[in-house]
Amino acid sequence: MNHQKIAVLGPGSWGTALSQVLNDNGHDVRIWGNNIEQMKEINSKHTNQRYFKDVVLNKNIKAYSDLEAALDGVDGILFVVPTKVTRLVAQQVAQVLKHKVHIFHASKGLEQGTHERISTVLEEEIPEQYRGEIVVVSGPSHAEETIVRDITLISAASSDLNEAKYAQDIFSNDYFRLYTNTDVIGVETAGALKNIIAVGAGALHGLGFGDNAKAAIITRGLAEITRLGVAMGAEPLTYIGLSGVGDLIVTGTSIHSRNWRAGDALGRGEKLADIESNMGMVIEGVSTTKVAYELAQTMGIDMPITETIYQVLYEDLDPKTGILEIMRRETRAENEF
Repeated sequence: MNHQKIAVLGPGSWGTALSQVLNDNGHDVRIWGNNIEQMKEINSKHTNQRYFKDVVLNKNIKAYSDLEAALDGVDGILFVVPTKVTRLVAQQVAQVLKHKVHIFHASKGLEQGTHERISTVLEEEIPEQYRGEIVVVSGPSHAEETIVRDITLISAASSDLNEAKYAQDIFSNDYFRLYTNTDVIGVETAGALKNIIAVGAGALHGLGFGDNAKAAIITRGLAEITRLGVAMGAEPLTYIGLSGVGDLIVTGTSIHSRNWRAGDALGRGEKLADIESNMGMVIEGVSTTKVAYELAQTMGIDMPITETIYQVLYEDLDPKTGILEIMRRETRAENEF
C-alpha cells in the first residue's frame, strides 16, 4: 500500500496502539483528541503516559486538537472513540470534512437509546458523498500487547470488500495481520457483546470460582451472543472466528481487559460507581449490557447470562444469587437455538 494519510480519532490505549501500527507501515498518522495537554505531550515528549508508561512513540506521529486540521487532506479516518461519543464526533467530522475518505472504526459497543451499531451511527451522521462503506476493525487485541508489537490477528469487515481490503492493506505487517470479512453485523455485534461476558467472567474470578466456571461462561456466553447476533442479521459462522470466539477468549480471560477487571472487582464486593471511578477508562461492557438486555427483551431472545449481569449492574442483584438462579434454570439441550 502506498503512503497514506490517516487520522486516528481517539488518543486512548487502542487508538495509540493502532497509530503505531500505521506509522510502522510508513503512513502519515495524525492522532486527534480534545485534551490539549495530552496532545502536547504526544508532540513534545512522544509519549502517552496516561495509557503507556514505558512506550516512546515515533516522532512522526503527530497529535492534533483541531479536528479540521487533523482531517485536512487525509485518505482515511479511523474512529476509536468511546461508543457514547461516537455520534457527536461523527457530527463534528461531517461539519469540517471537505473531501471523500475511507472510514473505519475500531470501537466496540452499541449506542444506548437507539440500540444501533457504531457503523450505523457513522452512516447516519457522515454524508455518503464523503465516504465509502464503513469498515469495522475488530478482533482479539489488547492494546498493551499490540503497542509492544506482539502478534495480533483481527478482522476487517465491510459490505464493500474493496474497503475491507483497503484496511487490510494499510494495517497488515509482520506482527499485525487482518482478515477481510463481509459480515459487518456479525463482526460488530461480536466485538460489542463479548464485553458483557467478560464482565461476567471477571465476576466469577472475583467470587473465587475456577477454570470450569470460566469455560462455562465463555461457551454459554458465546451461544447467547450468537443467538442475538443472528436475530439481528449476522452469519452464525462469524462467531467462531477472530471477532467472535477469539475476542471473547482474550477479553474474558485476561487482566488486560478493563471489562474483566471491572467484573473481578464486582465479584470481590466493590460498588460499580467506585470501579468506574478508579478505572479511569470507559468500561464498554457496562453500557453494552443495558443495550443488549433491552434488545433481547424486545426481540424475544433468551440471554440468561446477559440478563443476570444486567441485574447485577443495574438492579443491585447479588452476584452469588444471580449465579444460583442461572444454575437452577430448567435443564435443556445444549444445541437449542
